[in-house]
Amino acid sequence: MAGMSYTTLLLACAAAYLLGSIPSGLLLGKAYGIDVRKEGSGNIGATNLYRTVGRKVGVLTLLCDCLKGFIPVLLVKLSTLPADYAAWVGLAAFCGHVFSLFLRFKGGKGVATVLGVFLALAPVAVAIALAVFALLVLKWRYISLGSIMAAAVMAPAVCLLGGGRVLVLVTALISVIVIVKHHDNIKRLAGGTENKFKA
Repeated sequence: MAGMSYTTLLLACAAAYLLGSIPSGLLLGKAYGIDVRKEGSGNIGATNLYRTVGRKVGVLTLLCDCLKGFIPVLLVKLSTLPADYAAWVGLAAFCGHVFSLFLRFKGGKGVATVLGVFLALAPVAVAIALAVFALLVLKWRYISLGSIMAAAVMAPAVCLLGGGRVLVLVTALISVIVIVKHHDNIKRLAGGTENKFKA
């Protein structure tokens, strides 16, 4: 039975990875005749779509990327699989977005997909991270700064709220990857050249 369970986990992770790999932002941009990899920051995430294509497309990209993380995790949570499997499936969906099979293992920074993953896994921790994000963006108008700090507080929040070892481990790993993926933003923040968010 254990072998079958692990096989199911691997299949679920593979499916989640493939779903996460779908480059929502790139496809939506191309629907409007724009390759967002050649516009703005060059990122395929919601913020760059918002700036280069428009508010509606940016919000739609955010929703699509969020659902890529939320749906597979929710399906596992609603199944009879062990609870820890949902965290691994969430990690797989996130890795699909960040290291997309369809983009030669390149992708976005994963913030929206992480949001979806943790809305299903740890919604209270998400509320804490969103509060940090909102406060920082409202004060300094840097989406990247808010995203970095929101990622930084997720693992401590999950731990303090009683998350299991697997969930804390997966959360910490995801947070580190999100922060590392923002390395260019960190350089621009340090140099005072980062773009501010304009509503």
